[in-house]
Amino acid sequence: MTDPSSEVAPAQPRGPAPSEVSAHGVPCYMKAPAKPRILSGMRPTGKLHLGNLVGALSNWVRLQDEYESYHFVADWHMLTTDYADTSGLQENIREMVTDWLAAGLDPKKATFFVQSRILEHAELHLIFSMITPLGWLERVPSYKEQLENIRDRDLHMYGFLGYPVLQAADILMYKANAVPVGEDQVPHIELTREIARRFNHFYGAIFPEPEAQLTHSPRLPGTDGRKMSKSYGNAIYLSDPPAVVEKKVAGMMTDPARQRRTDPGNPDVCPVFDHHKIFSSQAVIDRVNRECRTAEIGCVECKKLMAATLNEKLAPIQERRKQYEQNPQRVWEILDEGTARARKVAEATMAEVRQAVNLT
Repeated sequence: MTDPSSEVAPAQPRGPAPSEVSAHGVPCYMKAPAKPRILSGMRPTGKLHLGNLVGALSNWVRLQDEYESYHFVADWHMLTTDYADTSGLQENIREMVTDWLAAGLDPKKATFFVQSRILEHAELHLIFSMITPLGWLERVPSYKEQLENIRDRDLHMYGFLGYPVLQAADILMYKANAVPVGEDQVPHIELTREIARRFNHFYGAIFPEPEAQLTHSPRLPGTDGRKMSKSYGNAIYLSDPPAVVEKKVAGMMTDPARQRRTDPGNPDVCPVFDHHKIFSSQAVIDRVNRECRTAEIGCVECKKLMAATLNEKLAPIQERRKQYEQNPQRVWEILDEGTARARKVAEATMAEVRQAVNLT
């Protein structure tokens, strides 16, 4: 006979029969919302850049009309790597959420909340940590990858190893049907599903297993050709004024083989053209693709076209941003309101969990 503590139970059905109830005496998975529910969050690093817009924000804005959307400020997750200096944390939260609002996220359609203000997240994380095998955490690809790549701080911390368990608590607390993520986050969602399955095996069907909803975002390089990142100093920010955008674009890396204006270029290896493919009209994309290869257009003119396009795209975002810059208290009010709504869901989930685990 096998030891049940070493097994993972088969996947639970996506929804229980009406007659099924949890140990708390309410229907399993709680009452289904009118719309399917998604949850996603960001670590508060301050102002957001074009990579954040392309990789997440634009998708969040699109999904808020289709889903019951929850988006959270992952400030506890921030501590897993930036624990040594938290002096700018609150300012970074305000700047990041201001960019959420500027990009078009609507607090009337989506719920924004701060992770650390809902202590139930910590409680569920603790319970999950009791049933999550150590080997599951050690095999998460990003764990070893970040240990190898982040050299300027010590990441050999309990919290860093266990942050996927906290992430599972964040997701399962709201019984999300789907989590919008890039491909690099899929292993984390799979771990969340495993933790949900294991909990349900021990204590009864409380949690549905969320699906990873892949965000197929195109690669957006920074001004130096590497991945756009604040830490690399190669980012164009959503709040950059037109003159700053023009200066940054003017200094962008292009096809390194194109040394002179008369040399034909290869748009396929040019970071500027990568931006054109995402932000420019099809007519401009076709023109640059054709004329770069024949040297009809030079890099300077190509960059000017790109800067003009970016400033046009950023103008409405920056106009909305000004409203919240002039009234920063409104950002905190939106977070207070959203956190209160999210807390009600978290409290209901934890009442179920405590009863199921016989903690009440």
